[in-house]
Amino acid sequence: GHPRRHLHRAKGAAPQMNSHRVHVIDSHTGGEPTRVVIAGGPELGDGSMGGRLELFRARHEAFRRGVITEPRGSDVQVGALLLRPADATCAAGVIFFDNVCCIGMCGHGTIGLVRTLSHLGRITPGEHRVETPVGVVTAKLRPDGSVSIVNVPSHRKARGISIDVPGFGSITGDVAYGGNWFFLVEAHGRQLDRARVDALTDFPWRTRLAINAQGFPEVDHVVLYEGARNFVLCPGRAYDRSPCGTGTSARLACLAADGRLAEGEAFMQESIIGS
Repeated sequence: GHPRRHLHRAKGAAPQMNSHRVHVIDSHTGGEPTRVVIAGGPELGDGSMGGRLELFRARHEAFRRGVITEPRGSDVQVGALLLRPADATCAAGVIFFDNVCCIGMCGHGTIGLVRTLSHLGRITPGEHRVETPVGVVTAKLRPDGSVSIVNVPSHRKARGISIDVPGFGSITGDVAYGGNWFFLVEAHGRQLDRARVDALTDFPWRTRLAINAQGFPEVDHVVLYEGARNFVLCPGRAYDRSPCGTGTSARLACLAADGRLAEGEAFMQESIIGS
């Protein structure tokens, strides 16, 4: 409700508030939390998921903030608004959002969504299609509860881009897409240690501001690599506790384009917390 309504109530009267009940289920995937809105979300019609995303962005910012930010949420959480799919072959439609904006896709969030649908008894083990604003993702739910996903097609847009990051000098990396846009940096000269996350956060944040200002405004995530380990900074300045599904997809596209990873070859990615 509007806070001013509390200033002019009659003496002795109870405060009047407009309340709206939203039903959510929380989960985590590799340490990164997902909050699935299963009831009480805004009505967005039956158009394409991309069209509903634009409607959600334009009209329901207060809902996004209320669900995912403090005091009910946190900077780390990713929200997933469960929707009726426009594609009848899909088990669900979804819009993902974080503490500052909507995001196109979310790998850990899709896994959390699938486990939530299983928890609700809406799906059983097998393959299920999930409609996102950037395309259809296929998820396989196994009898043991594990989930694997086939993401939307990923690609590299620019290789070896050098940018000037104020306070840090010239930084070189790749711009790639994996459902979200990433700037991926291997030669950064920093130790990726969980005890150093506060210091690690500032560098990729400044790097994102620089890459956005120097010709790639679409980049919303920055990833630092050290061997198999990564440090992923999300749009709202929180770091990803999971290995980042969309970021891993973007890196796979770069490795494949450079001939460093063959089709069908296994690749393991580790998050900053070790998941």
